[in-house]
Amino acid sequence: MTIYHLEERTFQYSKSCAILKRQLQRGILGIEFGPQLLRSSSSVGANYIEATESLGEKDFQMKIRISIREAKESAYWLRLMKETIENVNEDGRIDLFINETMELRRILAAILTRYRQNRM
Repeated sequence: MTIYHLEERTFQYSKSCAILKRQLQRGILGIEFGPQLLRSSSSVGANYIEATESLGEKDFQMKIRISIREAKESAYWLRLMKETIENVNEDGRIDLFINETMELRRILAAILTRYRQNRM
């Protein structure tokens, strides 16, 4: 069984999105959508790391919420790519990215929910 640490998992996710962006640069939609995906996907992990090094409870919660929001934005760009860039999902790769994005959102939301429950 593979054990994933969320910091590493978000890094791998961002890295994979960066590679996808580089491969999509050939067309106008890739040029437009790629940078958006790169910014939002890399922000998921960056804000998670900031949350783990937070200055307090409110800071932690805010950074986790930002990570969730950035994951949601990443899913948007991935879906837009899937539905507008010809042959981009031939191998099912975009579907895998979307699934990982949704999983990360659920994990981050669960962290936030548990954190709030433990503070009450």
